[in-house]
Amino acid sequence: MSDEVDVVIVGGGPTGLMLACELRLGGARPLLLERLDLPDEHPKANGLVGQVVRLTDHRGLYRQLAAGGPWWQRRSAPSPSPAFMFGGFRLDLRGLGDHPLSILPVPQQRLERVLADRARELGAEVRRGHEATGFTQDADGVTIKIQGPHDEYAVRAPYLVGCDGAHSRIRKLAGIGFPGETTQDHVSRNAHVVLPRSVLTRTGGLRAGGRLLRPYLFHRTPHGVFSFAPFRDGLHLVNTYEWGDAPVDDETPMSVAELAASLRRVLGDEIELRAPTTAGRHVLRRVTTRNSRVAEHYRAGRVFLAGDAAHVLTGFGGPGLNLALPDAVNLGWKLAAAARGTAPTGLLDSYHTERRPLAERVLAQLREQSSLLAPGAATDARRVAFTRRLTDPAFRRGLAETIAGADLPYDMGGMMGEVPLVGRLAPELPLVVAGRRTRLGVLLRRARPILLDLTGGPGLADAARELGDRGDHVVARCSRPAPAAMLIRPDGWVAWAGDGDGEGLRAALAAWCG
Repeated sequence: MSDEVDVVIVGGGPTGLMLACELRLGGARPLLLERLDLPDEHPKANGLVGQVVRLTDHRGLYRQLAAGGPWWQRRSAPSPSPAFMFGGFRLDLRGLGDHPLSILPVPQQRLERVLADRARELGAEVRRGHEATGFTQDADGVTIKIQGPHDEYAVRAPYLVGCDGAHSRIRKLAGIGFPGETTQDHVSRNAHVVLPRSVLTRTGGLRAGGRLLRPYLFHRTPHGVFSFAPFRDGLHLVNTYEWGDAPVDDETPMSVAELAASLRRVLGDEIELRAPTTAGRHVLRRVTTRNSRVAEHYRAGRVFLAGDAAHVLTGFGGPGLNLALPDAVNLGWKLAAAARGTAPTGLLDSYHTERRPLAERVLAQLREQSSLLAPGAATDARRVAFTRRLTDPAFRRGLAETIAGADLPYDMGGMMGEVPLVGRLAPELPLVVAGRRTRLGVLLRRARPILLDLTGGPGLADAARELGDRGDHVVARCSRPAPAAMLIRPDGWVAWAGDGDGEGLRAALAAWCG
């Protein structure tokens, strides 16, 4: 037993590491357990999309993560993407202003290394080669049984969080249901390969099947879907998707020749693919079964779930990390407040009520994209109608918000009022504080509540005294249109916005800051 641990985290992937960082920023003492001795170097996700990119900036990680990416992403702060894709359509997002869809290309292995370094820098304890084998909980805490490299032992902590993936042992032991569906309607194949120069254009396109195909998009044909993207060392990541009776031999390992045969069926063209000759681990994968599941509850007493342990969403665009890291940011400050004894009633329950609906929304979005990519005449008709709708800027903005995870605001307990910012991620604002230029994303790096005061007067003095040392009262000037005052939670979401007067601010302070 240890009285020096506030939260035990099971699982040392990006979600668990992000949660450990958030807990340390909030003043809590996490212990992270990871059963693997070394980080998993198998290729996984290749980037972050949506509001999660803003969250990396809020924690001072964006520039470091973007440093290894393409030149057009090497900025000091995230910016809206000029284009993206949805259901095989290219979305032109130029002219939409400050929309929330940002992109951060970063391999998951690099993301994990950056987060692991940050967790160590903040003083989080990480034990590799230690596996949680069971737990019991009571009204005062959780006792976790752990198999270490040499012996078994137990740790006592007020809270336990399962970040241990789709097959989460913590979720199963907590008795939390994992409803959803398993589908086998199409086969996907993807691999890092060398494409012949003869089919590539100077601008990065690919000529095949009588078409000029752009990278980063899903290209639908009568026989399936194809996508490709440039990778390091002259490689391309090539993907095919085939519906129906595409030949599959599950007994035979995936090969580059199998991908080439699938490519021939999908595009109707013969393209010579060569296996990589460079060192390192490369993608070579076939997927025939897909699971889409969301946990019934994200909390069972003192046990919580985050990331893939709470939701498995298989589909186009790889949304897992985009949903998982905000789970950790949402939960981290709330658990830290509970560990400090300052959490208001209902704060921990708000994790489930805020995050689970977003997982359901992403699942619906994935189904919509799949319906636009499937073969058949019915899909052809849907795509014609969808093409017409894409001419409407408001529709494109709505899609950008959907992909970014910004179309479903948190319910702030009936305090939405008439201000559309409440319940949403705070907009990036250029500020002048004490004569110095800064921006809101920089102020959020302390992971503390912020009472942002743009009134220029003494009207918020009483509220600032109520906030006390639990947050920061920031008096600033802003060159952009913004509410006179905002209460911003540590995770960056606006809890209240207004003119600085009234019961709304006091209610928000009580509800979120204790």
